[in-house]
Amino acid sequence: MAFKYLVIVESPAKSKTLEKYLGKDYKVLASMGHLRDLPKSRLAIDVENNFEPSYCIIKGKSKLVKELRQYAAKAQKVYLAPDPDREGEAIAWHLVQALALPPEKFERIEFNEITKTAVLNSFAQARQIDFHRVNAQQARRLLDRLVGYKISPLLWKRVRRGLSAGRVQSAALHLLCEREGLIKQFSAQEYWNVDAQYQKDILFQARVFNRLAKVENFTIPDAAAATAIRQTIQENTAKVLSVNRRERRKNPYAPFITSTLQQDASKKLGFNTRRTMVIAQQLYEGVDIGGEGQVGLITYMRTDSTRIAEQALTEARDFVAANFGRDFLPSAPNIYKQNKSAQDAHESIRPTAVARAPETLAAFLNTEQLKLYTLIWRRFVSSQMLPAVYDQTTIEIQSGDVLLKTTGSIIKEPGFLKVYEEATEDNAGQEEETARLPVVQAGEVLQLVKVDAQQCFTQPPARYTEAALVKALEELGIGRPSTYAPIISTLQFRNYVEKQGRSLAPTELGTVVDKQMQKHFPQIVDAGFTAGMELELDGVEEGKQDWQKMLDNFYKPFAVILTAAEEKMEDMRVKDRPTDEVCDKCGKPMVIKSGRFGDFIACTGFPECRNTKAILKTLEDIVCPQCGAPLAERKSKRGRLFYGCSAYPECNFASWDKPLKENCPRCGAFLVERKDKASGEKVKLCIMCDIKAAESEKPAAREEENAQAANP
Repeated sequence: MAFKYLVIVESPAKSKTLEKYLGKDYKVLASMGHLRDLPKSRLAIDVENNFEPSYCIIKGKSKLVKELRQYAAKAQKVYLAPDPDREGEAIAWHLVQALALPPEKFERIEFNEITKTAVLNSFAQARQIDFHRVNAQQARRLLDRLVGYKISPLLWKRVRRGLSAGRVQSAALHLLCEREGLIKQFSAQEYWNVDAQYQKDILFQARVFNRLAKVENFTIPDAAAATAIRQTIQENTAKVLSVNRRERRKNPYAPFITSTLQQDASKKLGFNTRRTMVIAQQLYEGVDIGGEGQVGLITYMRTDSTRIAEQALTEARDFVAANFGRDFLPSAPNIYKQNKSAQDAHESIRPTAVARAPETLAAFLNTEQLKLYTLIWRRFVSSQMLPAVYDQTTIEIQSGDVLLKTTGSIIKEPGFLKVYEEATEDNAGQEEETARLPVVQAGEVLQLVKVDAQQCFTQPPARYTEAALVKALEELGIGRPSTYAPIISTLQFRNYVEKQGRSLAPTELGTVVDKQMQKHFPQIVDAGFTAGMELELDGVEEGKQDWQKMLDNFYKPFAVILTAAEEKMEDMRVKDRPTDEVCDKCGKPMVIKSGRFGDFIACTGFPECRNTKAILKTLEDIVCPQCGAPLAERKSKRGRLFYGCSAYPECNFASWDKPLKENCPRCGAFLVERKDKASGEKVKLCIMCDIKAAESEKPAAREEENAQAANP
């Protein structure tokens, strides 16, 4: 079919959504991300020639470039529509270069949401490439290449072959290692809590917090002190010393930006940062919702702006008034303060149509999509509601010379909490309302029911979770919305960091790399320096800073410390750890070595003997269906987790599917959970005979499966 205009986007999902809004005169194709980049085989930056980069077509993209050129040649005009950020602008510029488009042949369009109105409006506001944005992306890319390609060879020599150092990742790794150091240095201190239960119409509890003499930094250090306080409470009448009643207000939260979405999705939904961004990308690019077809459901998900478009603000306020009543609606819209570095051209992350409540989409979204959409929708709607109001009462009690205190908080007006409650690391969204307290007056005597003492110990600083690390990166100015998830996944991929439950812990390898970086490249791991570089990149994007001068200012001192490091960096290779195991091929001892994908066992007879074995983490109560040996977690050469027989190579059973602790009623093999291709629902299948388990999780309809996600 003939067409007049070619529109190039980044992904096929995005192109499918756009095709719905554009007529037959438009052809929409996807570039599949970047077409050009610096080659992997060399530095590809001419430092002496003003940091001139040498780009090339990415391996495997030549055929696509040829196809795009052919379509571009037939088009009257080419519209470049990658994402509305630095990376998207750079992709648009690389498209111009790769397709050899003359200035009069192309225009750049961008939209913050993939809706018909936004897409059509973008054509009316078509423009040329923003080279300030391109240069900001280019400067970041070259900075990262210079740091990585200059420092990595040193790490190869002094720590282990195959290592790499990233500019921003090194600063993030240092945060994790610094915290780990504090944890290891921590010495727990004993203290005691003493709680008394009283009766006054109802039972309530109060905790000792000081003496009548108001001791500074009061603590109960040991059992003897706790026993003495217990005795004082038991032997003396308890009187109400003071009652303080006040109204406390809790304001609604701003709509999501990238960092807060990642944090809340981690705490509430258990999603890691990468998973959150993948699902958000799906919701942004478009999902088929039946009668409306392919529709973009949320605005662009890489943003640090809390701004809300006027139309969306009006829609939200109208929705609140219609569905919750005007008692929940503030007299004027809630406007939220921006971060200093926020790019206000973007919007916050919000639903493209607030009328699409989560329950209306339950039939069309998978469970993860619905959970994340619900989170985004609830946060946005609640951002335009009134604060929650609490009646808070604090009662202080005197018993002898001991002072006790209790605080109760009761929700008076739920306000925005009717829709949304933020989660914390330890508490995935419980309301702040606490136990009711009795109505008492100062001077009243209370009846003691019992008094308890509990031994406690101070706790070390907690390791960072993904949510906590993202929060720290944002607060310190390290990275930008597009980089938070890649920073964490890169550290894990390089085996510098590992997950321990929900926490991130540096590996031995990561600790060694951080020590080398801290000693020889202190500014690279310094949070302040890294944040300063981010501000300079922002300056390039705003046209206030020359990108080549910025690189020169960085590289000259960097080259000096690089030369010094080449001379002074000591050997800190991760030492092999002995085992009791003997090589079954040559009889020599086996040792534990550290590799790209973690630790493994290897023969000390290398290179004559190349026998290696994985360090297996066997699964409890799950056995190989072929030979009966324990099943173990393994990793492929690309680092992907799979499940294989611990008796390998004698038994070669392997599966990508995570085993369930349930067995097939027919053959006894373990069950796995897979997505049924026909219905799209999750079902339990036998790993050997593929029969569906009778207790399959498949519901009668997707609405039933997703009901809890839409109405948590």
